[in-house]
Amino acid sequence: MKKNIALFAAASTLFLTSSIAIAAPNSPKPVSVAELRDKALKSDDIAYDILEGLTTEIGQRQAGTEAEARARIWSVNTLRALGFDNVRVEEYQMPTWVRGEETAEITAPFPQKLAVAALGNSGSTGEAGLDAEIVYFPTIDDLRAAPDGSLKGKIAFVSHNMKATQDGSSYGAFGPARFVGPNIAAKKGAAAIVIRSIGTDYHRNPHTGNTNFEPGVAPIPAGALSIPDAENLERMIARGKPVRMKLKLTPQNIGMQTSGNVLAEVTGSNPKLPIIVIACHLDSWDLGTGAIDDAAGCGIIGAAAKHLKSMGQPKRTVRLLWAGAEEVGIWGGRDYGAKHANEPHALAMESDFGAGKIWAVDFRLAESANAVRSQIVSALAPLGVVPRRELAGGGADIGAIIDAQKLGIVDLQQDGTKYFDLHHTPDDTLDKVDKGELRQNVAAWVATLAYLANYEGELKPEPTQ
Repeated sequence: MKKNIALFAAASTLFLTSSIAIAAPNSPKPVSVAELRDKALKSDDIAYDILEGLTTEIGQRQAGTEAEARARIWSVNTLRALGFDNVRVEEYQMPTWVRGEETAEITAPFPQKLAVAALGNSGSTGEAGLDAEIVYFPTIDDLRAAPDGSLKGKIAFVSHNMKATQDGSSYGAFGPARFVGPNIAAKKGAAAIVIRSIGTDYHRNPHTGNTNFEPGVAPIPAGALSIPDAENLERMIARGKPVRMKLKLTPQNIGMQTSGNVLAEVTGSNPKLPIIVIACHLDSWDLGTGAIDDAAGCGIIGAAAKHLKSMGQPKRTVRLLWAGAEEVGIWGGRDYGAKHANEPHALAMESDFGAGKIWAVDFRLAESANAVRSQIVSALAPLGVVPRRELAGGGADIGAIIDAQKLGIVDLQQDGTKYFDLHHTPDDTLDKVDKGELRQNVAAWVATLAYLANYEGELKPEPTQ
């Protein structure tokens, strides 16, 4: 409650705070945060250039594959060309799963083909495929309640009722059908599982994404049906006759492969100040070109850091983390947290929710940082961004370093109303990104970073008692 009161106090001083200005190299006058914010809002092209280049020249970038390796080379060249310092790759090894052939069709009583995509870590049906009766579960909780052994030789079908939300909270509510559904079905004896895609669109595009099996649980074939096909299957089942499906999924686990994180920096003037890390993830799923998930995030933080650099040298070093292998288990974020656990950090931020407008800001900062919090709130207000009383939680790729050092966090909350129409589908392509909304993101990010990177006080929140 004490922190919530502090956030309310920050909001109440919205128009009472002063703006900083930093001298840009060879500039006849200091460049104010407001000027840089407004310039980015009006004319930034850096974010779109990164996004366009990555999706055009590399395309899909599944973790552990040759395409992701090419993306790291492309990123190093791009970040060096933008003038960042200490651009480098930190490699690590990770288990790698790759997609194979994938088909689904109802064989009785209403024969027809369905659109399906294998889930990451799915087992294989083998080349012959699997023809079995479907057992329907309206929700993941219904699957959990099924008696052990009751699904032997059957294909489980799990549905849900996910709806679009601005903050993306529906993903946490309905995502378990994918996150843990296949593991539950396997433990109950199912030969395979199909789920209604974890998404909100009505295109005939399945949504892929990772699933995981507990140690000792043999992976079963696991696929996601497009939402129109899942609803069609529900209607078939409602007619009261046994429904059979032939499913063919032939993915492979190809063993340990190389992935890596790409790092770059805007070097601060005071090496004694703990650094700020800002993150996106470089990898993507293989169905689309990974535009909103997450080339947009890399474009946003890359552009914001470049604009920050143009203001002159900040006091704190700002490090860009373009993480690898996020989609398949947050391997890059965990590797960064382990390798840099003893390097002093102050704060972390992440952009990994598409390119929709930023509408809110959440904080998790020291009580003594109320002044910088108020400056940020004031700078974001003209962009239509409001402070909330929620505590910032960070993102997947900064989770490990936050846990290791109990960092300060600022979350710039994007509008995710349409995000799960595209998430992990073939529709995740460049044309879905609105340039104006992308620029609004960059403007919000650079205004926030300008204050944080030049704040010399404590940013980490006080330890809870």
